[in-house]
Amino acid sequence: MRIELTALGWDAGWAASARRRSGHQPGRVARVDRGVCTVLCPDGPVRASVGGTLLAAAARDLTNLPCAGDWVLVGTWPDGRRTVETVLPRRTALVRRTAGKDASGQVLAANLDAAAVVEPVHPEPDTGRIERLLSLVHESGARPLVVLTKVDLAADPDAIARQLAAIAPGVPVLAVSAEHGTGLDPLRAQVAPGRTLGLLGPSGAGKSSLVNALAGAAVMPTQAIRRVDGKGRHTTTWRSLVPVPGGGAVIDTPGVRAVGLLDGSTGLDQAFADIAELALDCRYADCAHDGEPACAVRDALENGELTARRWESWRRLQREVAFETRRRETRLAAERRGGWRGARRRPSRPSRPPAPGGF
Repeated sequence: MRIELTALGWDAGWAASARRRSGHQPGRVARVDRGVCTVLCPDGPVRASVGGTLLAAAARDLTNLPCAGDWVLVGTWPDGRRTVETVLPRRTALVRRTAGKDASGQVLAANLDAAAVVEPVHPEPDTGRIERLLSLVHESGARPLVVLTKVDLAADPDAIARQLAAIAPGVPVLAVSAEHGTGLDPLRAQVAPGRTLGLLGPSGAGKSSLVNALAGAAVMPTQAIRRVDGKGRHTTTWRSLVPVPGGGAVIDTPGVRAVGLLDGSTGLDQAFADIAELALDCRYADCAHDGEPACAVRDALENGELTARRWESWRRLQREVAFETRRRETRLAAERRGGWRGARRRPSRPSRPPAPGGF
């Protein structure tokens, strides 16, 4: 079974990068299972383990491991074994903070053109979760979307979409129902030949149903939500790239229970562009919005232009990013001095933990 790589996004830029590392076959990672990758190559899917060079790089930084969406180079050994030898430089990457204490990241998906924050309307959307995930998507470099699912369970889904547009400045908010096939056309436009759409959201949000609807076949397992509380079971436990008929691909991510932000403030500023714009009108450029005179942010809170909930959400995520920045700087400084393990035994890390990030 031959695979047309250009339909999955392979282009002259990737080809030029691959030529600088000649001698191996190019392909795109569809999924990774315990260190073994399923790679879509021109001659068909192959199973390849992670090569030694990449494993050594991953010991220093887990983001060096291949993940769904990566373009890689695969080597074939005399005994027939296949190994992923190179991960080509990523154009975009969804990276969350791991649960460990080493201030490291985990790549959820790579080389996305667009990434949709998928949120069910029933029992009600979680605005804090949407803001957190939008920060992650903005930081990734992919074009953000908000997709409201299961809208057949809502009395007025368009009203909900209008309300959520206020917390997603400049981001399209789409109301869809995979079960009834409504509202999917704008989403299908994001999966054109050569383009990849990523789906990010909690378990039971309907991501797998969206993949099946876009692919036109039942390629991902689904689990119906309970009508009483709107919760679904955790059905997808891996990240998987699914080619779409006619070209393009969708990457479904598992319903991760926690998404911590790393030390990138750009995505946070973009997700809260309304607050960033207000801050430009403050009298002082370094205004902390905490009692300074002529503070535009405080004025907006008092007159209702900015809600207290959104303000507190921004402050919480700002504290988290600041903490992770300090942690990462501490780790890097320790590595320069001779190792992070030794540094962890020294009382040099920040004293306050970040606000818990998650769903």
